[in-house]
Amino acid sequence: MMPPVRLLYGAGLAAALLLPTAVPAQAALPSRVPAADGKKGQELPGMPSALDPEADDVVCTPASREKAEKQDWSRQRLDLDRLHRHSTGEGVTVALIATGVDPGAAGLKGRVTAPGAAGDDCVGHGTFLAGLIAGTGGDSPRLAGVAPGARILALRGTDRRGRASSALVVEALREATEAKAGVIAVTVALPRQDPALSGAVAEARRAGAVVIAAATPDPPSRGADEVPSRTYWPAGEPGVLSVADMLPGGARPDGSLPTEGIDVAAPGAGVVSGGPRGEGHYLGGGVPVATAYAAGAAAAVRAVHPDDSPEDVVRRLTATAYPADIPQLDAYAAVTTVLGDPAASVGVERPAEPVNVRETSAADRATGRATLFVLLGSAGVLAVLWAGFALSRARARGWRPAGTATE
Repeated sequence: MMPPVRLLYGAGLAAALLLPTAVPAQAALPSRVPAADGKKGQELPGMPSALDPEADDVVCTPASREKAEKQDWSRQRLDLDRLHRHSTGEGVTVALIATGVDPGAAGLKGRVTAPGAAGDDCVGHGTFLAGLIAGTGGDSPRLAGVAPGARILALRGTDRRGRASSALVVEALREATEAKAGVIAVTVALPRQDPALSGAVAEARRAGAVVIAAATPDPPSRGADEVPSRTYWPAGEPGVLSVADMLPGGARPDGSLPTEGIDVAAPGAGVVSGGPRGEGHYLGGGVPVATAYAAGAAAAVRAVHPDDSPEDVVRRLTATAYPADIPQLDAYAAVTTVLGDPAASVGVERPAEPVNVRETSAADRATGRATLFVLLGSAGVLAVLWAGFALSRARARGWRPAGTATE
């Protein structure tokens, strides 16, 4: 039989070897590709941003049979439970330029206008994004969007398979301007600047719309690291709020396309929302998801500050963002923070406006707990190892104090 001291020593050594490898798995960040729910192992189907362009037949994204069991990290990050006590975006129309939106989708019924082909969302991505902007969550109210009191004007910026088109985006921008939308969210990113696109954006801003756009398109499945940094449109147009996606820790996902001029980052991985068919949920991610969250925040701001100009709304969203390499959207702070008069600061050096810094996400808390667990566990293991070592030496000396001469 193994002596108790050796058994204790062996157990401590095993714990020391296993502990560092066990904890990172708990604290790992969600990948950009929709993945399993890390806490309970529940899996939800992924929501694609486009369908296979090479397929002979168009097969629409099927209905999900699964429902999320809890609020995801992104809604905790944006502090939506507290935000909704101050603003739900009531009275604001958000024009969503994406793959279309199903007007009868769960959590959106009665609040979506979808002219023409925009009511046919075969991909499902536009409906997913609409839920993040203005969904009520249906029978899962904690999965409501940022501005569940807002209305959605669904417009197509893609074909039925989800392929972006400059001509469609220009047409959609003009329709949104004519409809007097308070916020316009362009969730597709185009590789080339177009005079018609520039004109449509400028016209929308003159009409009083806050224009928000994806900083980049979704990266290609291969070779993303070889794509040079460039500006995408209409995010690169003057006055447009350019939005990128981020992980719970605040970093952009691996493989993100490089670009300049990003104004804010918002949650864009492992995000839960509904689709156009059925009442189940999906997991999605990417820059369009982050753009939808920023658009919802803009709607919440416009509802509380209806007299603010588009420039004022953009300034509010950026000035109250959590400070980082890329400022991180803080929807609650954007609505509730009192900002100074920008005109009063002309020619005067003033400190930056205060930012509401707070605990931001369950994922961050989980990471902190995991780190604490590592430190405490490591200390415990070292104590066990030292005790085992000391007991072994004492036993070898016949339990005499150290330094006692043997006879």
